Amino acid sequence: MVMLQLSAVVLLALVAPSLAGDADMLQDVCVADLASPIKLNGFPCKTHITADDFFFAGLKRSGNTNNAAGSNVTAANVQSFPGVNTLGVSMARIDYAPGGQNPPHTHPRATEIIFVLEGVLEVGFITTANKLFTKTDTVGDVFVFPRGLVHFQQNRGRGPASFIAGFNSQLQGTQVIANTLFAAAPPVPSDVLAKAFRIDNSQVDAIKAKFM
Repeated sequence: MVMLQLSAVVLLALVAPSLAGDADMLQDVCVADLASPIKLNGFPCKTHITADDFFFAGLKRSGNTNNAAGSNVTAANVQSFPGVNTLGVSMARIDYAPGGQNPPHTHPRATEIIFVLEGVLEVGFITTANKLFTKTDTVGDVFVFPRGLVHFQQNRGRGPASFIAGFNSQLQGTQVIANTLFAAAPPVPSDVLAKAFRIDNSQVDAIKAKFM
């Protein structure tokens, strides 16, 4: 019995690293060479690096929220901040106009934790059992969205809102549910979506037209 328990502990220890957001780093630093033609899981390392590779000033200012969603995401991930390559971390700033929304979406490679800078935000996520967990967050509040679960944020205040987000991945990936289903290329067949949502094909086509 003791040997069986020990085997289970060892198995869990071996499996645990595979559940991390990113693979462990194998050297001190590996600044991403975004211009390299080499394709691999991640990015190759630059040969010549400076302190500027580990600096990013893009989160200082609010983003332009003049769009259909009324929100703007400024990402500080490996694609805009090469110094985080292999470090398993990234950040973002999300700004909201009054009534603005970050629509339901998922991050397949990372858990997200947010810190509210301004405003009043309704935030929430849905589990695989279809249970909604939601809170109304104000300045200084923190909320966490588990990796891979559908989540959202909505500005419930009368003025603008914003927060800083942290991720346990250099490139968390973002899949917006509505865009994924109604703006895919090539498109998801309308009859597939009609059956899934229990509506008519014409209604699906009308929704697709809004995302063109």
